[in-house]
This record gives sequence, structure tokens and C-alpha cells, in this order.
Amino acid sequence: MKRAVIVICDSLRADLITPRDAPFLSEFGRRGARFANHRSVFPSTTRTSAASIATGCLPAQHGLLGNTMAIDEGDGLVCLSVGKPDFRDRLHRATGRTLHRPTLAERVSRVSRVGETAIAISNVSPGAAYFLDPDGFGWVYNPAGSFGPGRRPRPAEEGLAVSKGDAGDTVAAERFCEEVLRERAPAVALLWLSEPDYTGHHTPLGSPAHRQAIASADANVRRVAETISTLDPTGENILFVVGSDHGMETVDETIDLDGRLIEAGLKSAPASSEVVVAPNGTSALLYFADPAGTLVGQVSRFLETEEWVGRTFVGPELAAAGLPTGSPMQIAVTLKPDERTNPHGVPGHSHVVRDALEPKDATGFGQHGGLGKNEQSPFLFISGGGFAPGTRHGRSSLIDITPTALRHLGLSATGMDGQPLPLHPD
Repeated sequence: MKRAVIVICDSLRADLITPRDAPFLSEFGRRGARFANHRSVFPSTTRTSAASIATGCLPAQHGLLGNTMAIDEGDGLVCLSVGKPDFRDRLHRATGRTLHRPTLAERVSRVSRVGETAIAISNVSPGAAYFLDPDGFGWVYNPAGSFGPGRRPRPAEEGLAVSKGDAGDTVAAERFCEEVLRERAPAVALLWLSEPDYTGHHTPLGSPAHRQAIASADANVRRVAETISTLDPTGENILFVVGSDHGMETVDETIDLDGRLIEAGLKSAPASSEVVVAPNGTSALLYFADPAGTLVGQVSRFLETEEWVGRTFVGPELAAAGLPTGSPMQIAVTLKPDERTNPHGVPGHSHVVRDALEPKDATGFGQHGGLGKNEQSPFLFISGGGFAPGTRHGRSSLIDITPTALRHLGLSATGMDGQPLPLHPD
């Protein structure tokens, strides 16, 4: 039986995969299919990336626009964290739907005769986990709560009672190998590790702690790979996809965008809704109570004068960034990165937008969300499923993972922005 196994090492930059810190991934990339020009989506956040991987679509199509989003629950636009356990339900109540496009779990469940079609174990935020399968076509396990088909909650003893970081990831990976891959054998199995993202947000990139987090992810990928090799020695039946969702830059300054808009006379108060800032690390999305009003242009012109701004996308220009053009979100801004190295020799710095929902000082630590070279440099390696070893230099993206899995399973990938990846090197 054909199966697809996907492992995501959250925020592992391609250039930080070295023989010293990630010996298994270094070797795996050399002997498997390596995608040298692999990119994230925008915003390059975990929750948006999860939805993009799940649907094979850009945010413009699937509708999950960031780690934070503004929605109107009846009293005007308000910024909410997508990562909270209740966000999925709040979005559904406010808009009548979750994602706007079917997920891999939904597509497989429609046609598969396998009893358990899709199982995801995710040790990142509940939002990132739940939007892998927000409407309950398969199983999703997360420390904040686990669900089966129909989004039926699973009892605590069946849940995923682990913490973020090395220890929790290791427990999750061991369970993934034994219970999911060996015993339940679904058509699609996905493991999302918290490292090195969890440590990268709390320690400098390239520090001993961050390097250990990379080694943790490497060891857990090895566990999965060794399990797959015993289940499918020829590599004909199991497609094994290993990658990350984005990279990271080092934070050098926090920008209070709400405060600057207020000082410029473009926003009346921090909680006012005429313009609502949704911070997304090294980027931000700006929502407007009147998307067709003059305030959009005024804010756009203000942003053009700010030296910390890398690029703005306004109105119709949002399509070029893979974002919707016909919603209250009318401006996307990415902050200006540079290639200075941090004290541990890791290149890449950027400002971040202050997030009132997570008011911590991240200066000197890792962050992402924008279009900087490093945060837009995830990795992707594939083995099995007919993939010949060697490097592919053509552009690839997170949105190509699900079409590739569907091709292996003999299913259609119509309606997706992504395309199945090439089986042979350039």
C-alpha cells in the first residue's frame, strides 16, 4: 500500500544543516532528493505554513494569513492569536468556515479505503496543529487537545501530554514511529517537531543551546527514517518527505507599529479598529474597517517614509505576495533585513513588529515572518516514492509538498497552487 510520511523540523534553516550539528540530515540530503531553491510562504510563520502545506495553496487561497489575524466577531476588527486553542472555533463562528480550501487529510479521506487515512502529531502551537486538519477528516494530536474524525475530542489518556523542546519532541517522535507508522499505518502520517524553533525563539541562533536543538531534530528524523527503512526496505511504497517551514533571522530591534501610527495621527488608540495591526514577527498585516477608504493610502504613504520597512504590498499588489486582495487586510509590510552576523557567526538580522499578545523582548534571539533571505530558506529532502537521488535547482515551495504526496497516492491535486515535485534531478 502506498503511504506518505512527512516530518517538519520547525524553523530549521537550510544553511544550519551541518555535519557537526545535523549529521543524519546532512547525509540524508546527500543521498536523497535535495531541493536547493526551496522557499516558504508569506508571512513566513508556522501557522500560515501549516495551512499552506496542508492545502497545497498560498494564503490568498486558504485564508489563514498569519500567526495573528484580525477578525470581526460582531464588535469590529480585533487582532487574535491564531495559535490559541480556541481560535479555530472563533474563526468558524465569525466567518462560517475554517480554511477555504480542502486539506490533504480531507482529500485522502474522500477516496481512501484505509480505515485511518491521515494522522498528525504536532508539538507546536494548537493553531498550527489544528489547521493541518481543521474540519476533522483525520486525527490530530497536540498537547493542548487531540481530536479524531468529526473533531471528536480524544480522552486525556490518548492525548499528547508532552512539553515543547527536545524531551517532548522525542516522546512525540517515538510514539509516531511505534503507534502511527508501525501499528496504525495511515495513508498520510505527519510529524511536526517543535525544535529548533522553540529554542531559537529563546536563545541566540548558533548558540550551544540552539545547536543542541538542531541536533535534537536531527536525531528524531533519524528515528523516523530508520522505522521507514524497516517497513519499506525498497523505498517503493513509502514517500518520505523531510523539511522545515521557514528559517529565522536575529532580532535587533522591536518596532511599535501601533504606537507610530497613533503618533502620526493615523490611529486613534491602541485598541481602535479603524486600522488594526496584526504583528507577524518580521512582518505585519494591516486591516482596515473601511478597506476602500482613504486611510489605506495614508498609511501606505506613511510606511514608505519609514527606514525600517523593507517592502509594502498594498491593495492589488498583495496578490504578488500570495495574499488576498479583497479583504479588510489591505497592507502587508515586511521589515528590512540585513546580513550582519550575530555573536555566534550566524548571518541575518531584522527588526520585528511589537506584539501586544506576546510582550516579550526577543532582541538577540530568532524570529521570522517576513521575506528575508534566511527566514525564506527552509530545507526539503525526499526519499522513496520514485525520487531519484540528486539536487533539484528549480524553485520549490511548501505548497508543492501536498501535490507531491497526492501523486504518490494516486490522487488528484486539482485546485492547488502547488505542483508535484520532479522525480529526477535537473
